[in-house]
Amino acid sequence: MPATVIVGLQWGDEGKGKTTDFLAEQTALVVRYQGGDNAGHTLMLGDEVFKLHLVPSGILYPHIVPVIGPGVVVNPQTLIEELDRLAARGIDISRLRASFAAHVILPYHRALDVAREHRLGGAKVGTTGRGIGPAYEDRAARSGLRLEDLLDEAAMRSKLERVLPEKNAVLAALGAEVRFEVDPLVEQALAWGRRLAPHLIDVTWLVQDALRRGDHVLLEGAQGTLLDLDHGSYPFVTSSSPVAGGACTGGGIGPRQVDEVFGVMKAYATRVGSGPFPTELLDGVGEGIAERGHEVGTTTGRPRRVGFFDAVSTRYAVAVNSVSSIMLNKLDILSGVDPIRLCVAYEIDGKRVEAWPSSAKLLERATPVYEDFPGWEEPIHAVRALSDLPDAARRYVTALEETAGAPIVLVSVGPERTQTIERAWRPMRHRVVAGP
Repeated sequence: MPATVIVGLQWGDEGKGKTTDFLAEQTALVVRYQGGDNAGHTLMLGDEVFKLHLVPSGILYPHIVPVIGPGVVVNPQTLIEELDRLAARGIDISRLRASFAAHVILPYHRALDVAREHRLGGAKVGTTGRGIGPAYEDRAARSGLRLEDLLDEAAMRSKLERVLPEKNAVLAALGAEVRFEVDPLVEQALAWGRRLAPHLIDVTWLVQDALRRGDHVLLEGAQGTLLDLDHGSYPFVTSSSPVAGGACTGGGIGPRQVDEVFGVMKAYATRVGSGPFPTELLDGVGEGIAERGHEVGTTTGRPRRVGFFDAVSTRYAVAVNSVSSIMLNKLDILSGVDPIRLCVAYEIDGKRVEAWPSSAKLLERATPVYEDFPGWEEPIHAVRALSDLPDAARRYVTALEETAGAPIVLVSVGPERTQTIERAWRPMRHRVVAGP
């Protein structure tokens, strides 16, 4: 069963979009399986830059059906605007398919998200304010609207009449001034439904039929393992499951249908928002990495916090996801950094700890234990073979592979698809061109 899961091994922003794009040539379907428009993938094709938030990365290939799975929460307005931008640049958007079971982010979800963060003040979680958490709450409470409801005025009106009094009461209690009424929301939602109707489908059977035909299905997550709701540094996490297991529930497949888990990580570490970050750099080295790496959130524009590579958390992420192979991104950004420090363990309360504790309280007390590696000065953007990398760069890649415990098969030395070194052989997939 030829399904590959692409999962982030750090705090998100690892470059999963480039990984998906690089692997997509052998793929019939690319399925986004969780998260919402709080995530973003930046892709470069020649001189063109594409920033995607909800649309799966496979949209840039004419042979791929890009799919939004049932595990995603969808802001219809964001999706429509993104489709319009792509169409204006000559991209065929007719192939996009979205699960009618995916839940909808409505304006009151965003209002609740912002109001809660404002009230928390200095203790805020650091959400993007896009309503992701409140939408997932409604899904779990069985009070949410799904994309299919946008096509059914009676069902939509009934649900909104039931939930809006509670939402308005909570907003009032949080000190927010905004309130919502049923009729304007119904009118707006119906307009969304008319626009998105051609794209809505039973995604589970779409994916299952593709696998049954022998097509290769790629499932891409958003955020990263360390932001997983169950396995990350709670409460500074996202509201869904970015780990590989989330691809089963959010993409409509079973565990035995996955034959490869492709982990993605950067040659250093970043995170956006609040929460502990043991290897964070608050000096000129960190500022230089952030500047060269353009470390700004694709969706929010917020600057990313930067740190040295953390092997403790990576070993954990490789284990939790049962990673079979790794793509290492942004090795080129470390040119000029000397020494390059690699966190191999923590010291917590005077004890050496080599197992990542998925507890924010413990991580806040963690001090990194480093091993230093010599750096290299020369730029490596034009390198296309492993043997042409500086010796120090090759040694660093080998050290990352050994500490991670899974083979690094691809090494990225720039944002473009062609700026990728194939370090180890991977079997080519048999691609069958997918139909509509």
